[in-house]
Amino acid sequence: MNKVILKGNLTKDVELITTNNGNNVAKFTVAVQRRFANADGERETDFINCVAWRSTAEFISNYFTKGKQILVCGAIQTRSYEAEDGTKRYVTEVLVDEVDFCGKADTTENKTAIEPIDDDDLPF
Repeated sequence: MNKVILKGNLTKDVELITTNNGNNVAKFTVAVQRRFANADGERETDFINCVAWRSTAEFISNYFTKGKQILVCGAIQTRSYEAEDGTKRYVTEVLVDEVDFCGKADTTENKTAIEPIDDDDLPF
């Protein structure tokens, strides 16, 4: 089984490109804090490269920006390529198939927070 779940913050705005075949691809990096502190008592951060395709890519590009918290689910994939200098390079990234919001709701322009409902107002 190859399943990854990450909760973190985007390190920069999402890079959305369209392939020659017309498919959208989003590339982004999620900063994820480690669960445990190091010997100095600090929690280190890992920077995880992610890639999403098609409608998932569009969704991420439309609703997430630098610094926003994001929850992604997907699978780890590895690939290699030959660099311009002739050396072989290896890439490990998360192939995202699900994404969700987390953290506080954004109440800035064009977005409204959901008003809490009093229990007395419920019909049941």
